[in-house]
Amino acid sequence: MELIYSGKVRDIYDAGEDRLVMVTSDRMSAFDVVMAEPIPDKGRVLTATSAYWFDHLASVGDGSIGSHLISCDLADVPGGGEHPEWAGRVMLTRRAEMLPVEAIVRGYITGSAWREYSASGTIHGMTAPEGLVESSRLPQPMYTPSTKAEVGAHDENISADAAAEILGGEMAQRVKAAALALFAAGSAAAAERGLILADTKFEFGLIDGHLVLCDEVLTPDSSRVWPADGYAPGGPQPAFDKEPLRAWLSKQPWDKSPPPPALPPEVVAETADRYREAYARLTGRALTDWPGAAAERIGPGATVR
Repeated sequence: MELIYSGKVRDIYDAGEDRLVMVTSDRMSAFDVVMAEPIPDKGRVLTATSAYWFDHLASVGDGSIGSHLISCDLADVPGGGEHPEWAGRVMLTRRAEMLPVEAIVRGYITGSAWREYSASGTIHGMTAPEGLVESSRLPQPMYTPSTKAEVGAHDENISADAAAEILGGEMAQRVKAAALALFAAGSAAAAERGLILADTKFEFGLIDGHLVLCDEVLTPDSSRVWPADGYAPGGPQPAFDKEPLRAWLSKQPWDKSPPPPALPPEVVAETADRYREAYARLTGRALTDWPGAAAERIGPGATVR
């Protein structure tokens, strides 16, 4: 197959017949720089988590929001038998016309939204409630889109009105409604597992004119997920993501440009465990049951069944 795109994490191949093969690697990026050391099982965590949510969210909007996913079975991938290392990290998808806006939904204020709010009282340039503190729950989930930057550039937070100028009014409303509905369903499912879905990013495309969910869904790379027990607004919350790695990097004498400092084995191991725990906590499944995953322990405190 022809390699048509290689990103920070994923490689995408043309599988013919308007299909793509997405292979999710164990590459780790932080501060927009790819680390030299891979994070074991990270690619499988992202693939397994997305597969779970594509299935779990299939009925949202009475099933009107489709997805691009065809199969995660390596046997269904053209020439997949030649790449046993792809087991558990591959998605065969339909080719979609990707929309040039990322659909971010925030249920809580954190990250770049908090930094903007603390400086100007707005979120993505839009009016926001007064009196919020870091990690406050918003009165209702907020649709806060961003642009999709070219390779090497940064995404730009924009308002819903700006997104409508890019997508057109009708399409913008379809995307907003779909994103909010998916976020509501994901939040409810996370709450049942003692988790808070603080925010997430959805990517949509069009297949034969139909709006479909693409790329990854509610993964540790695209979402902030917090444990509900111990939630305390007024500061950052512990999250099931690359937090251990980012915390270590932040203490290093590094200017956030390539090459990054070499990661010590304990940081690699802790980050890998954090990703495995995220999968276990979000889905109630053990990663060791997913194709190709190493038979290693799931992260500390994980609950699996």
